[in-house]
Amino acid sequence: MNRLLLLATLLSVLVFSATAQDTLTRSFDSEQQRETYQQLIKELRCPKCQNQNIADSNAPLAEDMRDKSYEMLKAGKSKQEIINFMVERYGNFVHYEPPFTAATAVLWFGPLVIVIIGIGVAVVLTRQKKEQTALTPEERAQLDRLRNNDND
Repeated sequence: MNRLLLLATLLSVLVFSATAQDTLTRSFDSEQQRETYQQLIKELRCPKCQNQNIADSNAPLAEDMRDKSYEMLKAGKSKQEIINFMVERYGNFVHYEPPFTAATAVLWFGPLVIVIIGIGVAVVLTRQKKEQTALTPEERAQLDRLRNNDND
C-alpha cells in the first residue's frame, strides 16, 4: 500500500513539474499572459494522446502546440483566437469544450435515445408476456374446478 502511494505521489510530482518547468522556461510580458498560457495548455487536448491535455503530454505534437500557443500569445493573439486556430488546424477534438454541432449532437443525445428505446422494448415485451400468461375462460374454469376438488 505504501509503495503504491509513493508511486502515485512520484508520478504526480513528475507531471506537475513538467508543466511548471515549461512555464518557467518561457518568458511572459505579464502575469496575466502567463495565466492565459497556463489555461490554454490545460484546455487544449493533444490529438495524438488519449485524452491528455498538452500541458501533461510529452508527445512532440503537444510540444509543437505549446510552442505555437506561446508564439501566438506573445504576438498578441487572444485566448479565443488561439483556440480557434487550434480547432481549425486539428478539429473540435483538440478542445475539451467542443461546440454543439450536428455531429456532436449524436454524442450528447445518442445515449438518451438508446435508453428510451430500451425502456420501450422492455415495456412492449412485458405487456406481451402478460397477455400470453392470461388464462382463457376454459382454463379459468378448469382451474376453479381443481381448486374446488382440493378443498373437498
